[in-house]
Amino acid sequence: MYEFKELYIIDFSNVEYYLEMHKEIQKALDFPDYYGCNWDAFWDCITDMAGRPVRIEIRGIKVIQQKFPGEEKILIETLKEFKHYRDDKYANDIEITYTLGGNRYEIE
Repeated sequence: MYEFKELYIIDFSNVEYYLEMHKEIQKALDFPDYYGCNWDAFWDCITDMAGRPVRIEIRGIKVIQQKFPGEEKILIETLKEFKHYRDDKYANDIEITYTLGGNRYEIE
C-alpha cells in the first residue's frame, strides 16, 4: 500500500468501463485492496499520501472525458483540493500534470 514512487502514472488510454477507470487509479497510485472505487474513497486514499513528495502524471484523460462526461472534472477538482489540502501545507510537495488536446496542464 502506498509504495513510494518518484512518479505515479495514471493511464486512462485503454479504459472502457467506469470501474476500470477506478481500477487504473488504484493500480497506478498503489491504493489498498479495500479501495472503494468511488470519489469519496479516492479522497480518503489520496489524502493518506500527503506529507511526502507526490508527482502524478495523468495520461488519456480525453478517454475519460468522452466515455464518462464530467468524471474528468471531478478527478481534476479533487486533485486540486488535494494539492491545497490542509491550507497548502503540502502544496510544494505535490505536482500533478495531465495532457489534453496536445496541451500539458499542471494542476495548481
